[in-house]
Amino acid sequence: MADVVGQIVPTVAPEDIVDAQRKPSVLIIGGLGYIGRFLALHLHNNKLASEVRLVDKVLPQLAWLAPEFDEPCSQDKFMQADASREQSIARVFDRVDGKSWDYVFNCGGETRYSQDDEVYKLRSLQLSMIAGKEAAKRGVKVFVEVSMGMVYKPDPVPRRETDKTKPWMKMAKYKLMAEEELAKIEGLNLAVVRLAHVYGEYSSKYIATAMAMARTYQHLEKEMKFMYTKDLKINTVHVHDVARALWRTAEWFSQGKTGWDISWGNVPLFNVVDHGNTSQGTVEKIISEIFSIPTSFLGQLLSTFARLNLDHVVDDVNDELLGPWADLLASANIQRPGPLSPFMEKELLKDMDLALDGLRFESVTGFRYEVPELTKAEIEKMIESYKRMNWWP
Repeated sequence: MADVVGQIVPTVAPEDIVDAQRKPSVLIIGGLGYIGRFLALHLHNNKLASEVRLVDKVLPQLAWLAPEFDEPCSQDKFMQADASREQSIARVFDRVDGKSWDYVFNCGGETRYSQDDEVYKLRSLQLSMIAGKEAAKRGVKVFVEVSMGMVYKPDPVPRRETDKTKPWMKMAKYKLMAEEELAKIEGLNLAVVRLAHVYGEYSSKYIATAMAMARTYQHLEKEMKFMYTKDLKINTVHVHDVARALWRTAEWFSQGKTGWDISWGNVPLFNVVDHGNTSQGTVEKIISEIFSIPTSFLGQLLSTFARLNLDHVVDDVNDELLGPWADLLASANIQRPGPLSPFMEKELLKDMDLALDGLRFESVTGFRYEVPELTKAEIEKMIESYKRMNWWP
């Protein structure tokens, strides 16, 4: 039936309207980044939000989005804007109905390694500050800042939220500064989540780099050697659990922060890390099983010599692998290479343990991990996702 010729009036059940009104509205800054897109997918698949806006500098067409993100990251949900610029932030937060967003997730910030300090200052610290101030001004119910576990002083004993901070990457230095500055903003309903190494389907960081290196060594029929020892901690968390954990944090905060002990501080702070206590040995074992290549560790003595000449070591490894990787892509007729690469960043080759204790988050919020540890099966799923995208030679 139509009220006006050519205009169909949709039938909406009253309970659907009420249900939509109960669900929070969600703004995701850095919404097309690796974590942002999986958070959007989680909201979409579980129908958790009444409205979603994804803000990113990058257009969807250039973001290497897999088909399952077409709807969660559709054009009607997307806004291209740079949230680190004062002149853009009002537009980012403005809504048609004039209301404030209920939940704001800051998944933005510079994710490339080895950049100049000014890059992290502008794209990470300034972004957080501008977005945080706007969220406070608008009365947002909860602002979840996505941070990283590299802010702690490195130690093989898992770091708790109360332990000393001593960032060992430039990126982490500015993430910690952002945490500290956000905590000073009056009226900001802030929660901070510090993540272990995030991996999963379509990932192009850390664990993914190791897989691309292993594939190249397999092609070269050479041994893959790891710096340092098998005991070096490189704790992990699956991206699906990250998305769930971010949502759980916002829900828990908006429902009254049950179980939070004020002696821990005014700002809820949580480590998010799986139960596997992943080490280099974990990754080495999986690589040897999947790729059937010999693997070994340099050990502390040889690693000490290598560390003294780290620039040369990194350059030599990259020179050895990048050409053969390109040959592999060409022989597989991959004409538009994806974000995968065996290129090794010097910053990632430090003898620093990333070990996190995630007990507080689980005990306070009741969260449970669906992917409790890094396994061969999970790595194989990653490789299958690369094949689907025609990234894997």
